[in-house]
Amino acid sequence: MNNFYLPAEWYPQDAVLMTWPHAATDWQPLLEKVEPAFINIAKAITDRQKLIINCHNENLQQHIKAIFKQANIKLEQVNFVLTASNDTWARDHGPITLVNHEGKIKCLNFIFNGWGNKFEASLDNQLNLALFQQLKLTEQQQQSINLVLEGGGIESDGQGHLLTTSKCLLNPNRNPALTKQDIETQLCSLFASKKVLWLDSGDLIGDDTDAHIDTLCRFAPNNSLVYVRCDDENDAHFAELAEMEKELQALRTLDNQTFNLIPLPWPSAKFNQDGDRLPATYANYLIINQAVLVPTYQDKADETALRQIQLAYPEHEVIAIDCLAVIEQFGSLHCLTMQLPKGVLPA
Repeated sequence: MNNFYLPAEWYPQDAVLMTWPHAATDWQPLLEKVEPAFINIAKAITDRQKLIINCHNENLQQHIKAIFKQANIKLEQVNFVLTASNDTWARDHGPITLVNHEGKIKCLNFIFNGWGNKFEASLDNQLNLALFQQLKLTEQQQQSINLVLEGGGIESDGQGHLLTTSKCLLNPNRNPALTKQDIETQLCSLFASKKVLWLDSGDLIGDDTDAHIDTLCRFAPNNSLVYVRCDDENDAHFAELAEMEKELQALRTLDNQTFNLIPLPWPSAKFNQDGDRLPATYANYLIINQAVLVPTYQDKADETALRQIQLAYPEHEVIAIDCLAVIEQFGSLHCLTMQLPKGVLPA
């Protein structure tokens, strides 16, 4: 019997994991532009809990220490893990951590294949093993799983519901030998979930993840779902997200109740220098202890998004983090981070 389960993101946390950008990543031309966003995220986290940073090498570690001192970030709140990386998307290459009612944890290490072999990810696929070793996790606290799965592809409310998208988890570039029923069975077994909620509609232009759920819809307490809604009929996303909203309205809880739906506004279209549309989404926020870090995009919809997220998490402080530079690499704030529940770090 598996007494470990996947908690909601608002479960108490020991730390958040980040993988810092460096010159050997796609961030190279954007490093000076994007590093302030990483610093702002780090500051908000370390004000409330520990931060663990994957560092490509010792030079990068010394650089981070220097900029953190300038930003008045408490270095005693930061643990460094030295290991080489391809990229920075800790949500997807980081461990997915289970808890039980005795306060024990189990960190699951899934296969990360660069979102369906789109990008080189062999170093990132090894990051968790280095993390487990350097954090001195016991064999009982870790498990490697022979399944391709990214943290951004699933959402749990800790109450038995698991939310995901068929465009991602059923994509043949992940686990082609498995049927939908196979995957659902594995998810329920691994995470002690009782009901998998599948969304068939919804994705963002510029999103490399094949419609990760954390770009579209998130759980909140009291059977609530926070989701992106496009009100602009001329926007390319309008029809797809309208279909997704209908699907959300039709979802039922384990008790056969509807979910409380909290819509997020739609930011104006954002583009990079090459004219590519960027996947700006307010759903890509991070919940930490007593706070929610919300990506903003220097957009008139920012304030509405912050208000809606405050409605969803009334007991948390809502903190805006400018992520306009982050989305130039086609991800946002939640994609850069992975929470580690209470029990991962030694007491």
